[in-house]
Amino acid sequence: MILELADIRIHPGQQAEFEQAAQVGLDTVLSKAKGFVSYEIRHSIESPERYVLLIEWETLEAHTVGFRASPAHAQWRAIVGGFFAQPPFVEHFGVVAASTS
Repeated sequence: MILELADIRIHPGQQAEFEQAAQVGLDTVLSKAKGFVSYEIRHSIESPERYVLLIEWETLEAHTVGFRASPAHAQWRAIVGGFFAQPPFVEHFGVVAASTS
């Protein structure tokens, strides 16, 4: 399992609209991608324009090759891209340790 972490900064005052658009995009486009497992969006308490999008993929290639090279990636960006104040910073992580509770 691979965790994609996308650090997203949006334009000020667009939190509600971004959250709604992200939910639609995640549920209708991204969650249908081959190799997609789950997602979570977190909103910063201290920085109102900052979000962290956490997506679990079966493999790194499911995201970097399968999803990014598909028409679904352009659909996702069309839904949420207008809210971005700058390109999201994206990294991928593997599990080192995890709790079981």
